[in-house]
Amino acid sequence: MGIQNDSSKNKPSQPLRKGWTTGACATAATKAAFQALLEGDFPDPVTITLPKGQTPAFALAYERTSPQYAVAGIIKDAGDDPDVTHLALIKSKVEYGPKDSGIEFRAGEGVGTITKPGLPIAVGQPAINPVPRSMMENVIEELCAHHHLPEDFIITISVPEGKKLAQKTWNPRLGIIGGLSILGTTGIVHPFSCSAWIHSIRRGIDVSRATGIKHVLGATGSTSEAVAMDLYDFSDTAILDMGDFAGGLLKYLRKNPIPKITLAGGFAKFTKLAQGAMDLHSGRSQVDMNWLAEHAGLLGADSQLMKEVTNANTALEALEISAKAAINLPEIVARQAQRHVLDMLRGAPVSVEIIIVSRDVKILARYG
Repeated sequence: MGIQNDSSKNKPSQPLRKGWTTGACATAATKAAFQALLEGDFPDPVTITLPKGQTPAFALAYERTSPQYAVAGIIKDAGDDPDVTHLALIKSKVEYGPKDSGIEFRAGEGVGTITKPGLPIAVGQPAINPVPRSMMENVIEELCAHHHLPEDFIITISVPEGKKLAQKTWNPRLGIIGGLSILGTTGIVHPFSCSAWIHSIRRGIDVSRATGIKHVLGATGSTSEAVAMDLYDFSDTAILDMGDFAGGLLKYLRKNPIPKITLAGGFAKFTKLAQGAMDLHSGRSQVDMNWLAEHAGLLGADSQLMKEVTNANTALEALEISAKAAINLPEIVARQAQRHVLDMLRGAPVSVEIIIVSRDVKILARYG
């Protein structure tokens, strides 16, 4: 924030260093391998374009070529984030595919395979999330257009230590078997630090109050933030960087109220908020499927549907199951989330609105 005073105890710590997602590293490795396959030389460093337009460059740590394929590897730098994949080697093998086959993704050593429903990737597919897939597809499409080639290539992503590293993640519990997931929505890892992040939230509230802002936004991520921005066109100052720290935001807001706050987030995170969790990080709070089933019952779900919700692998799968039966779980989740937020505010003069957003950027529920 650039704020300083005369007290050494209150001097801000050094800014935490950002890093790169596995998806960004896989994309850079794919571009380097594909360019080597087509042109004979590896670009080093290799530059890619991230979803928000940034153009980072990555040094290569591994190179291998043959007439039919090329392999490149990038050492992942997670910055100051305590990421289990920090310094892991992310490799991409690009080879020619059958005619008219299109772009195919495969899971190599240390990359998991989806075995249960409820995740954004279909069962049987390699655990490479949609945004990294799109980034790699864009690389192939651009180079194919430049060389006047059909887009028939196989991309195999591997992380040699991935199977071991995955045991430190939620992947086995989620039915992602054999290794890690290739993740990322922006390509950038924002370092996790409770104290630094909550400090930022508090300063955001302070600035909003000082500048006379009467309505602020707390969003769990960029997708929900974008939806709320479309509704209200918040100024940058009015956007509080809540992330997973709902409790940290609300405790400070209780003592330093602003007339209205809109909280926006996905169904899973706000289900945890509705259940009373104030830290929404996947490693520190979990969705209670029994709670979801009970509330589906309150909305008219029969015993069979409640059982299906209880046995769902993820909150997304529970949402899909209930939606097919016309059970509006997001509405009751939004109401319960607002109730818990108001409880946390303990009578502070703050009006609370809850917006639940889907993965495809639609409003599932809006309450308050």
